[in-house]
Amino acid sequence: MSDIGDWFRSIPAITRYWFAATVAVPLVGKLGLISPAYLFLWPEAFLYRFQIWRPITATFYFPVGPGTGFLYLVNLYFLYQYSTRLETGAFDGRPADYLFMLLFNWICIVITGLAMDMQACYLPWVILGFNYIIGGSVINELIGNLVGHLYFFLMFRYPMDLGGRNFLSTPQFLYRWLPSRRGGVSGFGVPPASMRRAADQNGGGGRHNWGQGFRLGDQ
Repeated sequence: MSDIGDWFRSIPAITRYWFAATVAVPLVGKLGLISPAYLFLWPEAFLYRFQIWRPITATFYFPVGPGTGFLYLVNLYFLYQYSTRLETGAFDGRPADYLFMLLFNWICIVITGLAMDMQACYLPWVILGFNYIIGGSVINELIGNLVGHLYFFLMFRYPMDLGGRNFLSTPQFLYRWLPSRRGGVSGFGVPPASMRRAADQNGGGGRHNWGQGFRLGDQ
């Protein structure tokens, strides 16, 4: 048991809580402590019966049963692997930015689910977009990919590469709650090569700071 505890504590913080909730919520439904009917995203119940918890529980719920147990374990493995990779790679040292990315994706997917009248109970898997690979819904895969690309486009490509407005930025209260760590190496937040070349060509005085590079969360 100590080995399991050590492994669990070694998981990056955001992934650890996400992983734990994705184990706990389906278990609650499986044991009948709460009816699974109250755990997934049902647009009518959310919009007209004010069951406002559904977008949150649907994020962590998976209908575990004889025919879905293996699929659940595979999804859980992908969640652990890829979330850990993101949190310790592209978003290393920037937990606030990683949490904001997840929140943005979650909000977009919930809105899409409500608009399309999707009785979704797979929101955590949609966010990472692996359902199609392991036999899930093509619609879920498409939505997950579109949301992920929308975040990347609005956060990085549009303002940095195309010179547009910065529509997305991590709220300051998330930085106060989850301060960035210096020295992290990240794959996001570095100005594209085209912008760095333009900055270098400008030379001395009056040059923009684009070519210096930055990490999200650095103040």
